[in-house]
Amino acid sequence: MRGGGSIGYLTKEGFRNVYVNRLMSIASISVLFSCLIMIGTAFLMLVNIDYFISGIEEQNVILVFIKDEASQLQAEELGEDIRALSNVKNCVFVPKEEAFRQQLEELGDSAYLFEGMEKNPLPDAFKVTIKDMEQFDATVQKLNSIDNVLRVRDNGDLASKLALLRRAVSVISIGIISLLLVVSLFIIANTVRITMFSRRLEISIMKSVGATNWFVRWPFMLEGMILGAVSGILATLAVWGVYRAVVGAFANLLTSFGRSGALPFKNYAFLLLLSFLAIGIAAGALGSFTSIGKYLKEQESAGIEE
Repeated sequence: MRGGGSIGYLTKEGFRNVYVNRLMSIASISVLFSCLIMIGTAFLMLVNIDYFISGIEEQNVILVFIKDEASQLQAEELGEDIRALSNVKNCVFVPKEEAFRQQLEELGDSAYLFEGMEKNPLPDAFKVTIKDMEQFDATVQKLNSIDNVLRVRDNGDLASKLALLRRAVSVISIGIISLLLVVSLFIIANTVRITMFSRRLEISIMKSVGATNWFVRWPFMLEGMILGAVSGILATLAVWGVYRAVVGAFANLLTSFGRSGALPFKNYAFLLLLSFLAIGIAAGALGSFTSIGKYLKEQESAGIEE
């Protein structure tokens, strides 16, 4: 049996092995399925925490007050200079009349204290939001150096805390995901190794009739890839269900972070499916390849010739 016939036969053997050894197949799928769910959960937590931090950052605006003696043309030029800064995301002009009206609304019943005031004490200003909170202090310094800037009001402490929180969340989440990937590979390799031990007679017969190492390896690798693909599909569906349940249970709490709610799962569904399939297939193939390789070497060292 050569060429395409051999590949076709070995491929059919891989699919047949999944069914014949269905108890071990279920065990392998369950293990990898659990690891993928944890990876998916950690990933969705990371993107949502980053999303909520971004919402808080957008509320942490910088107010750039314009000098009273600045002309309208100079104020417009100031706005252009602010927008030209690389770290500025948005810059909105706030007339002093609007700022004063908003101030009165925030005071509520105490607004009567300003009744009869003939002159608006507030200057015109620009409301500025930035892209990267890591560069917050540097951006504030650049804003202060622009002509016709009266002063800059910012909340540097909150900005530094948000930047630190974002770094910490990223490092922890990436560490968890990386650890789970290693654990997935280790578990699937050992699960396949147990499977092979239960089928050592089958492997010995294949070797005794002259089968090459690759002839023995391919059905096991294909079996691992099939199990990995099934695990990836099931894990995607499970993460979707868990995510919907969690978001529904904590909907009111999530809206308190300055956003309308958590990110829609559909934004990441395709990415998760592809990632889970890639991880599952790679873990199954690599785990099977490593385990069968070690087993064949042990057999050869015990006197079984290729």
